[in-house]
Amino acid sequence: MDQIVRTITIGIIATAVMDLWGYSRQPLFGFPRADYRLVGRWFAYMPRGRFHHTSIAASPPLVGEHIVGWVVHYLIGTTFAALLVRVGGVHWLRHPTLGPALVVGIATVAAPLLLMQPGMGAGIAAARTKRPSAARLQAFLTHTVFGLGLYVAAWITQLFVPFAR
Repeated sequence: MDQIVRTITIGIIATAVMDLWGYSRQPLFGFPRADYRLVGRWFAYMPRGRFHHTSIAASPPLVGEHIVGWVVHYLIGTTFAALLVRVGGVHWLRHPTLGPALVVGIATVAAPLLLMQPGMGAGIAAARTKRPSAARLQAFLTHTVFGLGLYVAAWITQLFVPFAR
């Protein structure tokens, strides 16, 4: 149980670190913030059997899509944290190191590039956007920050939440 709670906490903190980066990157670099309302729309259409959109922004909005987007965003972050814990094990939870966290964080960039962007109409690796290279760079930087967030979150939980005996 301790490992589950710790993993969920790491996922939430790491996702929040990624969100803080998302808010700061607009004034610093001019990159737009992620619109989780559109992620929510994409996911909310899935139970209706629609997994691909020509343009998710052009698809009719659905009630609650904003909340769905944020919830899904944090669930995905927590799932990726669970992947890291699965790979690194309890030893990594007790003695977090940057390498595995960064590897998992950077590897998670595959999800938006190969699943979400194509499903939402942006093409594989944002190929159908106005500036594919900029979108790819944003995704890479954001997921690198997520990896750093996994590491920081693991240290925070390791320092401030004692392990069950």
